[in-house]
Amino acid sequence: MSLARRRSQRATQISAAARTITQRAPVTLTLARHRAQPTAATIIRLTACAVFAYLIALPVPETSPPVLAPLTALLVLQVSIYQTLYSAVRRVAAVVTGVLIALGLSRWIGFTWWSLGLTITLGLAVGYALRLREAVLEVPMSAMLILSVGSRAAATSRITETLIGTAAALIAGLVLTAPQVEPAEEAIADLARTMADLLDRMAAGLNDGSINDSARAWLDQARALGNEIRRVDEALQQAEESTKLNPRSMRLPYSTVTLRQSLETLEHSAITVRVLARSLTDTTRLAGDDNSLNDPDVRRGLADTLRELSAAVRIYSSLATELDAHGHEVLKADLERHLAAARGEQDRLSELLATAPAVRPVGWPLRGELISHLGRLRSELEAGTPDQRPRPRRNRSWRPPRPSRQRVPPALRKLIR
Repeated sequence: MSLARRRSQRATQISAAARTITQRAPVTLTLARHRAQPTAATIIRLTACAVFAYLIALPVPETSPPVLAPLTALLVLQVSIYQTLYSAVRRVAAVVTGVLIALGLSRWIGFTWWSLGLTITLGLAVGYALRLREAVLEVPMSAMLILSVGSRAAATSRITETLIGTAAALIAGLVLTAPQVEPAEEAIADLARTMADLLDRMAAGLNDGSINDSARAWLDQARALGNEIRRVDEALQQAEESTKLNPRSMRLPYSTVTLRQSLETLEHSAITVRVLARSLTDTTRLAGDDNSLNDPDVRRGLADTLRELSAAVRIYSSLATELDAHGHEVLKADLERHLAAARGEQDRLSELLATAPAVRPVGWPLRGELISHLGRLRSELEAGTPDQRPRPRRNRSWRPPRPSRQRVPPALRKLIR
């Protein structure tokens, strides 16, 4: 290989890397901006909750200064009401258990090194037996504090401030905690945008004939979609957790397609895009007529199919967040139109690649793989398309009556059963 050719290939690789970094930079900045906002909101929630607990405990006698109340509030308050409730139950159980252990031991023994060890051992044993999890250390800590003082007033103050801090955290959770659905919607939109951009780059590379130099980069970008899917899944789990036991979730608008359904469809589509990129990379390694991508008509047909599928992916990501019935129908019609166009382009591409194995045995499996992967990607989007039929109601016996003139999302009914 000549020196000039090696330099040309090196320059092409550097240009492709620069384009990749430039295209991913806005997404990175968007994610950083969205991650900074919940941090500020968390600081405000915790500070307000701690101050609220202190003000409640301040008038209570024998709890001055009531620093344990805001401390308990900080430990109990979580990102969702569901987690706050469970944290409150475990925290109160741990403190009460530790105080009772200390009161029982103080009647028989004093505060010595061996009584301290006995208290810690007994507190930990009881805490693990009660399955208090992260609050298990509260049992020996409370027991040690009360045993060292040996006063019933200290025990009463400890329990009182714990109850006040727990109550303040529960109230703050009900007032300040809102369903975190928007971050999950934005994460799904970012995932679909990233996947659609990759399909557009693949279509552009096929049109301008740079597929031999870019196929490997496309495969790496397709493999990176797995990490994006895991991030979206974490955001979606937080959104599902935030709707449990949250009264504000009753006001969430109705949607005919759930975020979880959208993520599953996009995850299956991402797998198909990855194996499609693998097939393109393998095809570029063939030489001469065995490489079907050397045919301009084949490249043009494949590019047109990918472009229609890219538009379908972008539209599909909007179906989960479009709440207007008319807008939803418009998006659904656009999705069906692009999928039908992709089917037509795929059929024309199949005719171009329909060469008998006996005539062109080399590369024949790869030609079939390209058509198969395109059809699978289109089928995934078609299967994930929502309908407007009413869904069966779930058992809602434990939930309060829903407000009038509002519909409860099917995803929410599934989450808070």
